[in-house]
Amino acid sequence: MQVRSQEAPPSRMSDEGTLASSGSRRALAGFFVSGLLIAFLGAILPSWQYHLSSEYGTVGLYFVGLIAGILASVWISPPLIEKKGIGWTLAFACGAAASALLYLAFVSPPFSPWWRVAGMVLIGCSAGILHTAIFNAISPMYRHDPGATVNLGGMLFGLGCFTVALLVSGTFYIYSAPTIQVWIAIIPALFGWMYLRTGFTVQPAAHAPSPHAVLAELRSPGAVLFSLVLFFQFGNEWAVAGWLPLFLSQRLGISPATSLGMLALYWLSLLIGRIVAQWMMPRVKHTRLLIVSVLGAMFGSVILIATDNRFGAIAGVLLLGGSFAPIYPLVVERIGHRFPSYHPGFYNGLFSFAIAGGMLAPCMLGYFASLWGIWVVMGLPLLGSAMVFLLLMLVWLEARFNTAAKIPS
Repeated sequence: MQVRSQEAPPSRMSDEGTLASSGSRRALAGFFVSGLLIAFLGAILPSWQYHLSSEYGTVGLYFVGLIAGILASVWISPPLIEKKGIGWTLAFACGAAASALLYLAFVSPPFSPWWRVAGMVLIGCSAGILHTAIFNAISPMYRHDPGATVNLGGMLFGLGCFTVALLVSGTFYIYSAPTIQVWIAIIPALFGWMYLRTGFTVQPAAHAPSPHAVLAELRSPGAVLFSLVLFFQFGNEWAVAGWLPLFLSQRLGISPATSLGMLALYWLSLLIGRIVAQWMMPRVKHTRLLIVSVLGAMFGSVILIATDNRFGAIAGVLLLGGSFAPIYPLVVERIGHRFPSYHPGFYNGLFSFAIAGGMLAPCMLGYFASLWGIWVVMGLPLLGSAMVFLLLMLVWLEARFNTAAKIPS
């Protein structure tokens, strides 16, 4: 069967601005693969037998490899999109991700961990290229309806995270680690085949802002405060996502399959919580909702640190996921009101550095856990949530001063 051209004719460009556009919808679905790739490491660690060891520094190196790959994609992605087009780049990213997962299946323990660090670099690079191509493909959709686009993308990303945790949990005692990874590799491979057969309208690639633009953002206290809020909140969420199964297995003696099931429960509570948050936002005062969410996350961390039974673990996981859920959409909404030029469709100034930097949290946990033990896995989100609370108070004060300064005397 003949494969369609990767770029649609100009006559279709007016149609790509709606949610009904086939190319944009399929590109948006790539967030499912993105969630699967980014959450893969936290789900696969028990299959690599790290719940039986205290090699926390090695686990931290895996996260370093993931971040290195994401950063490398910043230089790789734009030339690919400009020379090959969006459809080809989406297919390439999915194919590279499937190949990286197959590679990791062949270098599972007892191979040296450095082979798996290299594999995580490939996973991160594939995810980063996929993100850039998706963001370029859905730009018309975002301009048409920003709220619906962001919500759908977030839900699909969360669904991908939930799926990989559930898949590894359900097959933990049935298949070996290499076999599980081969099954996971099929998912991005199927998406890559879909993108090869999808036409996309030519879109100008989004370029990173100039150093002068980034320095201009530094002069705004509000921009810096919002960036720090995103930094700590993103770090809180991914510290839990990356280390929760190891924490539950070693701290409470919970079986690996059950701890992975609780990781899936965490992702499910985040996913449902964000859907509920969208319903609540027009009905509940945002400042009150933010404060309740941050305090709930702190309480959930305390429960997980103090509990010695499965019921307490489930309660803490549900409270953490449900409390984390509203914070990100509420903060992004405030950013949109204060900085209309902010566009989440590409890495933009301080905000992008904050989100990328937040992924350093699971890396640092490898070092901290080596020094002080596995309990620190929940201690870091506790401190991070306290920082988010403090920063939100500063954001509120800065907004009040900013409003007062604009009132003529």
